[in-house]
Amino acid sequence: MARLIRTEKEVEGRYEDVWIVVEEDALDQWPEGPLTSVGQGVPRVDGLDRARGQVQFTADIQLPGMLHTAVLRSPFARARVTGIDLDAARAARGVRGVLGPGELEVLKQEPGYVGQAVAAVAAETFGQAEAALRQLNVQWEVLDPLLDADEAVRQESFVSDVKTYERGDFERGVAEGDVVVEAEYRTQVVLHNSMETHQAVCHWEDDGITVYISTQYIWGIRDAVAEHLGLPPDKVRVVCNAMGGGFGSKNGPGDYTPVAAELAKRTGRPVKCALTRREENIAAGNRNATIQRLTAAAKSDGTLTALGGDFVNAIGFSGWSASTEGPMKMLYACENVRTAQYPAKLNLPPMAAFRAPGFVEGTFALECLLDELAAKMDVDPLELRRRNYASSDRVEDRPFSSKNLEECYRRAEPHWAKRDEVRARNDGPWKHGIGLASQIWYGGGGPPSYAWIRLGADGRAQVVTAMQDIGTGTRTAMAQIAAEELGIPVEHVQVSLGDSSRGPFASISAGSSTVPSMGPAVRSAAADAKRQLIEIAAQRFHLEERVLEVKNGQIVSSDGSSWPLTEITGLLEDGQILGKGARGPNPAGMQVLTFGVQVAEVAVDVETGEVRVDKIVAIHDVGRVINKLGASSQVEGGIIQGVGHTLSEERIIDPTTGSILNRTLDAYKLPTIADVPEIVTDLVDIPDPHLTNLGSKGLGEPPIIPTAAAIANAIRDATGADVRSLPISREEMLRALQEAAAREKERRGAPAAV
Repeated sequence: MARLIRTEKEVEGRYEDVWIVVEEDALDQWPEGPLTSVGQGVPRVDGLDRARGQVQFTADIQLPGMLHTAVLRSPFARARVTGIDLDAARAARGVRGVLGPGELEVLKQEPGYVGQAVAAVAAETFGQAEAALRQLNVQWEVLDPLLDADEAVRQESFVSDVKTYERGDFERGVAEGDVVVEAEYRTQVVLHNSMETHQAVCHWEDDGITVYISTQYIWGIRDAVAEHLGLPPDKVRVVCNAMGGGFGSKNGPGDYTPVAAELAKRTGRPVKCALTRREENIAAGNRNATIQRLTAAAKSDGTLTALGGDFVNAIGFSGWSASTEGPMKMLYACENVRTAQYPAKLNLPPMAAFRAPGFVEGTFALECLLDELAAKMDVDPLELRRRNYASSDRVEDRPFSSKNLEECYRRAEPHWAKRDEVRARNDGPWKHGIGLASQIWYGGGGPPSYAWIRLGADGRAQVVTAMQDIGTGTRTAMAQIAAEELGIPVEHVQVSLGDSSRGPFASISAGSSTVPSMGPAVRSAAADAKRQLIEIAAQRFHLEERVLEVKNGQIVSSDGSSWPLTEITGLLEDGQILGKGARGPNPAGMQVLTFGVQVAEVAVDVETGEVRVDKIVAIHDVGRVINKLGASSQVEGGIIQGVGHTLSEERIIDPTTGSILNRTLDAYKLPTIADVPEIVTDLVDIPDPHLTNLGSKGLGEPPIIPTAAAIANAIRDATGADVRSLPISREEMLRALQEAAAREKERRGAPAAV
């Protein structure tokens, strides 16, 4: 039964109150543990096609008569266009369309960062379009940019309001602490570097427009394009068969989609607008830099009495301010917490969501701060976290729908207990250590999401929903869920997705929400189809429906009789059983979160500053696991990305001009296979009893969240050095080692070296 409810919708930690229509979730959860299909390690159903290059990405789209676009992007961090020769570009060879500053909202007369779009040209080839850009003969008035985040705060240059939060009495909590630690932590700008760059192909047809796009949100693109063009949403078709990475940066249409749509409208031909690799590293968004000035106080027994800090998010020219302070507010049972978040607006490329935005940065600082506090008190870091375990949500004063972080800590114990053994491996300048860090994040998903199931005469099922698989393997997870509910093999399920005109609404693939949002709808649709199948079987065999079930491709009676599924479906001939399902509401009055802990083993060369990550054990509580193999892949991918964030990745700018200095992959140092440590995945796999008919939460983001902090804490364990800035380059490591040596000399009474 459908009903209208007002509920809280969360994506990437951002909440909004919305009215939505939901259907009651009448299904009981499956029993805990691995089932026939669900909970097993199933290879990706499209794995072979991907390996053979047979999957069609947006980059592969080649429509008849398609034009290619080049975009003029500002070479200055802040400037004004005072002159531009559009006619010269129009006259250039192969050019079929030109857009100048102000002709679209995304084309700026006064760009505010290096890389902001100013003009665009569509031509028969990309080379011709690029050549035409050089004919524009742009005249610029270069203006002084604002590039320093602290200066932006002083000038009150913000992209949104300053946010403050307080519970209890922070000043009193600090005064009550036997030990107080104050520290400043900094994190750098990190770039998504999706293998498939941001791009769209737009084609006007049937009084509307078709948009082929690499996106994490088919329906969001549909709405954005419809609003931009003034079209009814049903006149916009959005297609994303497969995509080559997004990590949060492809949630919206960007500047390339409206550019392609307008040029396609003006030329009457399909138009592709694709970012080059260099454009990807200046104009596709980023994980913004942060400055975090934090305080922690605790009793001598390890009980936290106060946590607080000022969090400066260097957003760039636009974007939104992620909750860097979220872990400090949410992770531990501290009565006195005070935070202030400053979203600095700068003349730098804009922030875009990046795999657990805010929480990666905030967890690095918080979990390192806790280890510094533990060292001062001579308290075991794992024990410190246990002593401050939060049994309920302290921010909204709500119970958790489920929380198994204590079980994660228990499973971490044998790995944590190897500290002495690991330190004993010290050899010459190489020092070894172990560190850990906790994780909290969202991932409960939510309604609305819908799915259809089509069951034909051959006993095979087709799942139809207009969701997107952004590379995380959700196509396979949906096949497993449908197969489990229908009682048929996974290989007998086909999943059709990626097209807004050929399936019902599906949720965004962000905030670790795809499986927990879509999975319950798919199961509900499969249950509807199975109910109809059993009704038909009961009529065919003159039995009561209650005595029949579908198992392993058989119609099974409680008296032991069984018939092949096709004996019933075969009666359909060209007829079909059509099941439909919707995602039910989240539990009212509860906070749905994911939890985990990671343990890292590192080696540090104290002479050169080289850091090597040898092993990371990832223990996470994300509810029911649908695909063990896919889940392990998610953990590995998140950790590898986290290793890059921790040790090597950093966007470098000219501090005077704001120009991006490392725009290519030979200068921006992504991790390679040589940098990948041994990764051990341990998932608790206990369904959330209050969350939908699956009890599953999302796993896309949790693995990256504690990685940097665990590595930094392992470095402290190995060397005594407090690392407070990312990335941990050799220079940063040597600086931290020098500071640690100076502290040790002071402690022993010897004069510190100057």
